Amino acid sequence: MTLNRPATTTDRTADAILLEDEHAAHNYHPLPVVVASGEGAWVTDVEGRRYLDCLAAYSAVNFGHGNPQLVEAAREQLGRITLTSRAFHNDRLGPFVTELAALCGKDMVLPMNTGAEAVESAVKVARAWGYRVKGVADDAANIVVMAGNFHGRTTTIISFSDDPDARDDFGPYTPGFRAVPYGDAAAVAAAIDENTVAVLVEPIQGEAGIVVPPADFLPSLRALCTERRVLLIADEIQSGLGRVGATFACDLVGVVPDLYLLGKALGGGIVPVSAVVGDREVLGVLRPGEHGSTFGGNPLAASVGLEVVRMLASGRPQERARELGAHLQSRLSALVGHGVVEVRGAGLWAGVDIDPALATGREVCEALMRRGVLAKDTHGSTIRLAPPIVVEQADLDWAVDQLADVLEELAVSDR
Repeated sequence: MTLNRPATTTDRTADAILLEDEHAAHNYHPLPVVVASGEGAWVTDVEGRRYLDCLAAYSAVNFGHGNPQLVEAAREQLGRITLTSRAFHNDRLGPFVTELAALCGKDMVLPMNTGAEAVESAVKVARAWGYRVKGVADDAANIVVMAGNFHGRTTTIISFSDDPDARDDFGPYTPGFRAVPYGDAAAVAAAIDENTVAVLVEPIQGEAGIVVPPADFLPSLRALCTERRVLLIADEIQSGLGRVGATFACDLVGVVPDLYLLGKALGGGIVPVSAVVGDREVLGVLRPGEHGSTFGGNPLAASVGLEVVRMLASGRPQERARELGAHLQSRLSALVGHGVVEVRGAGLWAGVDIDPALATGREVCEALMRRGVLAKDTHGSTIRLAPPIVVEQADLDWAVDQLADVLEELAVSDR
């Protein structure tokens, strides 16, 4: 049930929301808050009210709003040149791809813009590798994917989604994908045949509710893909780049995929930057003219991305996420049995299942918003918490206290 305390909005907030609703396509259902500025882990709305950002733009703002180091890199590049296209070389792309490849322990980088573009690019690369290297018959390649996946919303990607909101009414769908239960290595093994070119997996499923697979799942996939000569593609677009207390979620179980898919935090919350990162034997299958992007690898994006890579190379963001994440998970786990059914996560990334008899995830997020905490619901009764890594421990404690108070109010009003 909802708290009988509607959010207070003034004409300024209402007018801003109305203007957006009138002229922007309704492909999102945002909370009724209008953000105007941000600094670190906090944002301020058009009324001057401050909120702790516990979503960080789905991990795109891992390093905080207005991070001075990243803003300076962008500002300096803005004064030089921002876009050349890939028809010419630019002096920022080389350093960026070199240091990103080194961070990943790989040879080559295919720079793109959005996470969905990275996934689409990886699908093309895997198919080309299958035909040109593995020897799969023309147009016969298949890729094994996971139930409950979220890799984007392009027509190809939603073709292997089982989320009706993403998929329904957008067919006909692209063939060539086989879905199996997430976390079930035996099911993956059974789905692989002589025409399988890749297994595509989120090391931790984000949109599904921060679902962490069994500890042996990714290692089993790595061994299976090596044995069956299949590419292991890890979608680390949300889980990677410090979020889970390691550079990649794959690092938590000692797995190195054939291809990393990166995005979101790679752009520092400033510009869209994504990448497919792999060894020459895989990414080297691409030939000039077969794939590209006008904006992919642009000097502005490369400058910001390079600064992100250098921050991560220090190891400090990963260490901070690991330490603060352990504290957050401990505080949230104490709420189980008090309006919370289950808590999952790694590092500063948590999925909190609210007792559905108490409230929906949306209702809890609305109540948290009224208390100055911004979070996002998914799949009915789950809320996701992913604050910027720069968040202070005291602010995390305050946010969990707000959640505890919301749950207590809901319990009282339900009696």
